[in-house]
Formats: sequence, structure tokens, C-alpha cells
Amino acid sequence: GSRGGLQQLAARIEATGRSATVLTLVGDGTGDLSAQVAVLDAAVDAALATGAPSVDVVGYSAGGVVAGLWVARDDGSNKARRVVTLGAPLAGTSLAATATVVAPDACPAACRQLAPGSAEITELTRDRVGEALPWLSVWTADDETVTPPGAASALAGTTQLQVQAVCPGARVTHSALPTDPAVTGVVLRALSPDPLDAAVTGVDCAELRAAG
Repeated sequence: GSRGGLQQLAARIEATGRSATVLTLVGDGTGDLSAQVAVLDAAVDAALATGAPSVDVVGYSAGGVVAGLWVARDDGSNKARRVVTLGAPLAGTSLAATATVVAPDACPAACRQLAPGSAEITELTRDRVGEALPWLSVWTADDETVTPPGAASALAGTTQLQVQAVCPGARVTHSALPTDPAVTGVVLRALSPDPLDAAVTGVDCAELRAAG
């Protein structure tokens, strides 16, 4: 996905009085996931060192897997207050598995690491990262990149929210997740001081869209 959508989401977070940083990841997100974990860890440590009272991590698409690997490898559960992921292939995506076979030259490092059963995807489950801290996984039934779409909801311990369960009939593709008003409303609620479950329980689609 483009950084433009993430910048728009960051601007909405900043409008609530919080700071938000969109990280520049290796290969614009296509590089080795371990290198991307290092970028995230450095950014979190820098924020905490300058006096940030808390840090929340929002991971979109492969960025959600990066967040999980960071929790597993860099004590993320003691550095972050909570994690929110949007369309993250937390159980891998069959699209990546197909690409590694059909078009290996077009499937960069991150693509190969997002195939179901990869060492990185296995690590998320083995280390039970979804149970390590409050974690909300937002996903859409219309996801054409995370296949099947339910792979975004397959990490044990995470709180799940399918867009269409809140906004029946909504058409939200993978690339639209960071800018969809209802999803933005969910993210803002999830980053509030309220407990995570309370923030996303009984949400109303119209209210979310108005807030987003």
C-alpha cells in the first residue's frame, strides 16, 4: 500500500492531540522483515527515550506481522501499550505462497516471508504474541491481498473486528483500509485511554464514520 494512506491516518491520530510517525521501512515494506523489525524497535526506543508516556503500534498489512515479530524479539509487550493491525496476514497469505511458485522474481523477501508456514509466520504463533498485550486485528471480507481474508483474524489472543460486522454491506478493499472512515474511527477508539475491549464493543457504523 502507499504511504499516502498511512499519512492520512496519522494526520487523523494527530488531530486527537497525539503524535504519530509513519515509519520508512526497508524496500518500502518489501524488504526482509527482520530489518523492518529493527526499524520499528529503534523508533519505539527513540520515542520512549524522549519522554513519550506510552507507545501504541499500528501495523498495516505486512506491518502487522512486523509488529508481531517485534513483540516476540524485542520485548515489545513491555514497550508498547497496545497493538492495532489492519489487514495484517497474521496467519500468512496464500497469495504470497502462490507468488513464490508462479512468479518468484516478482516476490521479494517480505513476500516470501508472508507465505503460510514461513519461519516468520510460525514465530508469531509459537511465541503467542497475540496474548502478550492488548491487540486489535481489524480486517475486511473484501481483502484481495490477505487470502483468505480470515487469515488476518487467526492469531490467538487478539481482539477481532471485521469491518462488515460493524458496517454490513460495506465494500472495503485491502488498500482502502488505512483511509476508510469507519476503520479510522475504530483505530481512534482503539488508541483511546479506554480498555481495548470497551473501545470496540457495541460500536456503531455511522458514529465511526463520523469520527473517522
